[in-house]
Amino acid sequence: MNRRSKLALAALFDAAATIILLVGGEPLLAQTLQTHRIPAALALEAVGEAVAACARQGYSETAVLVDSDGVRQAVLRGDSAGAHTLDSAADKAYTSASFKSDTSALVERAETAPIAPLLAKLPHLLLFGGGIVIKIGDEVVGALGAAGAPGGDLDENCARAGLAKIRDRVK
Repeated sequence: MNRRSKLALAALFDAAATIILLVGGEPLLAQTLQTHRIPAALALEAVGEAVAACARQGYSETAVLVDSDGVRQAVLRGDSAGAHTLDSAADKAYTSASFKSDTSALVERAETAPIAPLLAKLPHLLLFGGGIVIKIGDEVVGALGAAGAPGGDLDENCARAGLAKIRDRVK
């Protein structure tokens, strides 16, 4: 590479750095959003406890923990849990993360507001108890979905047991 090419390349990098560092006169960092995620180890503990809590009650459960965007972080299918519970638990977690609400609250809301048709048309949304949001303060950082017990309220209790296991370490 000749001297002229090196100087042109250096000028290009300098200009790119200026554009990256300053957008509208403010540092780029000031224009980004800070988000939090649940570490993998805690996600695994939460799904493990949710499945174990249901197993202690005689239910074959699956638990799925998703991040705030609804992307799966941890999945555990309990012994003898049906194959359908994988999708059900994931969809409950995804629904909670998307609506930033527990699915049982959405079920109650559907009794007075016409949200059920919306949920029926969009993929991976499930209007059934068993999905709970995970928050740090007011920020939703994830959701935990559980499926396999004979009722959404029982699924929700198992999901809550999973969250209780890690709650004091989610900061």
